[in-house]
Amino acid sequence: MRDTRLSRRSLLVGAAALPAFGILTRRGQAAEFTYKLASGQDPTHPVNIRAQEALDRIREATNGRLEIKLFPANQLGSDTDLLAQVRNGSVEFFNLATSILATFVPAASLPNTGFAFKDYDAVWSAMDGGLGTYVRSEIAKTPILTVSKVWDNGFRQITSSTREIRTPEDLKGFKIRVPPAPMLTSLFKAFDAGAAPINFNELYSSLQTKVVEGQENPLAITATTRLYEVQKSCSLTGHVWDGYWILGNKRAWQRLPEDLRTIVSRELDRSADAQRADVAKLSVSLRESLAAKGIAFIDVDRAQFRAALGRTSFYKDWKTKYGDVAWSHLEDVSGKLT
Repeated sequence: MRDTRLSRRSLLVGAAALPAFGILTRRGQAAEFTYKLASGQDPTHPVNIRAQEALDRIREATNGRLEIKLFPANQLGSDTDLLAQVRNGSVEFFNLATSILATFVPAASLPNTGFAFKDYDAVWSAMDGGLGTYVRSEIAKTPILTVSKVWDNGFRQITSSTREIRTPEDLKGFKIRVPPAPMLTSLFKAFDAGAAPINFNELYSSLQTKVVEGQENPLAITATTRLYEVQKSCSLTGHVWDGYWILGNKRAWQRLPEDLRTIVSRELDRSADAQRADVAKLSVSLRESLAAKGIAFIDVDRAQFRAALGRTSFYKDWKTKYGDVAWSHLEDVSGKLT
């Protein structure tokens, strides 16, 4: 369970750390624009720490004209609820994993293709290059848009409270929670696992009550939401890389003067770079800290998993779904996916 006391304490600490200039500006004069930024992650997650820093800088740089308030830990609703809210404009900004965004913009899950990226060099080459540009353009065809470069969710790993996942065969019949994301559901079904799409805010209780045996998430999520309390092992499959897009409602974005839009994107980009570095470091350090909390880590042969996936119709089906142009953007970095 999330510690709501921690959430409130983190937010209070963040507020206390605001520069005096920003506080005085806000007290002396109401903000011209007051917007919300919602996220599903706990306040202690790097995505929220760095987002709050960006929002503080935005307030200062705009002389208090724009105030964006952060609402972490699904305070305003589940991920699927919030996606609807940012589409209709009741929430102006929303930080959402690419895998979940795919329920609305199918192309958003291209970067989530199973075993497409071998490391972060490949990820950023793709997402700061042609693949990222293509996905942005697809998102922009809807009532929402991206307002910064992509942030890092991390490489997803499999945890379990029952069997240890060492080979592709170990996934057969394994009851695993996946986000309500078509790509991830499809991937685990290809391995004959019992993939159960469950919203993130229901994940801990689903593991605790044994509705599912395991789940898959980056290590930072496993740590900040204390999933180690209800899981025993972690298999380092790195089966999917996932990112976060900070999405904006188009009408709300266009209401902001151009100079304010420029400041928002600049400061969010700056925090995106810092957050990417945070998650990369955590991916290493968290292995040690989670092991100390009782998680047994299992190094697997990722090539074996990718080969097994290639023997199914997974890659062929998704290439057909996306089309040759979209798939070529992915294979420019991943190499031939078969």
